[in-house]
Amino acid sequence: MATRETIWNLPRIEVTNDLGTLEEHRPAAVLTGNRAWNAVGSLLNLPIVVQAEPRTADQSFLDSLASGLPEHVEVVYGIGGGLAADAAKYVAWKNNKPAVIIPTALSVDGFFTSLVAVRKDGSVYYETTGPAEKVYIDFDVVSSAPEHIRGTGIVEILSMTTGLLDWKYAADRRKNAPNERYQLWAAQVAASIAQQAYKIADSVGQGSPDALRKLLDLICVEVQLTNQLGHNRPQEGSEQFFAYAIEPRTSHGEGVPYSDLVGPGILIAAALHDQNIAPIRDTLLSAGVRLGQLRRDDIVETLQLLPDYVKQHNLPYSIVNDLDINSEEAQQLISRTGLDLTDKQPL
Repeated sequence: MATRETIWNLPRIEVTNDLGTLEEHRPAAVLTGNRAWNAVGSLLNLPIVVQAEPRTADQSFLDSLASGLPEHVEVVYGIGGGLAADAAKYVAWKNNKPAVIIPTALSVDGFFTSLVAVRKDGSVYYETTGPAEKVYIDFDVVSSAPEHIRGTGIVEILSMTTGLLDWKYAADRRKNAPNERYQLWAAQVAASIAQQAYKIADSVGQGSPDALRKLLDLICVEVQLTNQLGHNRPQEGSEQFFAYAIEPRTSHGEGVPYSDLVGPGILIAAALHDQNIAPIRDTLLSAGVRLGQLRRDDIVETLQLLPDYVKQHNLPYSIVNDLDINSEEAQQLISRTGLDLTDKQPL
């Protein structure tokens, strides 16, 4: 019986110090937000047919964007952060068009992946769209982004700290899917990538272009590792599942950026695995990740619901599958992470 496996590639990445030199002659759709467009719109000369702001990653909304794409559009641009990038890749994929991404911050690894994280039925599901055709990086633009956004894609690397623990936890209990079996070599590579993130976090938080370039390199190596494996287990565990579960509670107003969900998730997952929290917490803060954007009651309720949530949505096995926690125990766990200070002293 014939079998086929696709090992996805990274997109072509163009590092430039002048976005004005970007040449585009194809009729373009642009998906971007006001802040991102205000940051780079005047630098670009694109033949724009239509421009829209993606408000959410809900699959129904993305489908509506895709179905409304004018027929004569030949390329879809995503300009801004992770939502703009995911929306552009999804709309392009649905219409069999190429996508081009211009990040205004290094806030997620989704700029470089072959996946789009869509929201459906109260959780996150991945659609394999293939990678963007190109990604343009201007480090002058990235380093000028707000501190709590510009380099917070470092959480994608730091989440390997707990993702690896969950991957091994599942392996020890023979709970990994056959195509997600624990591989020591991959775990060692992932651990070494995470170690480098700890070293550059402070400079990333300061907006150093050199550190942001190193972060780009680490994110690309992380993405290619998961491409080779065909899954995200080294990088995605209970820290991300916590973020998925709590995200609907934060959807009021402008919502909460991805890193502000996963950062606390990393601390919670590390505490569940009895890790030393202090260096992880210090690293997140020094990189500009905010740890005070979630309400304490929301964290407590999410922790109590999390075991049922991961089972309901068939998420990969992790330590939260075996979690049995009441409100008092959840408060104690939060206290261990330092997240209990956030109501009085936002971080």
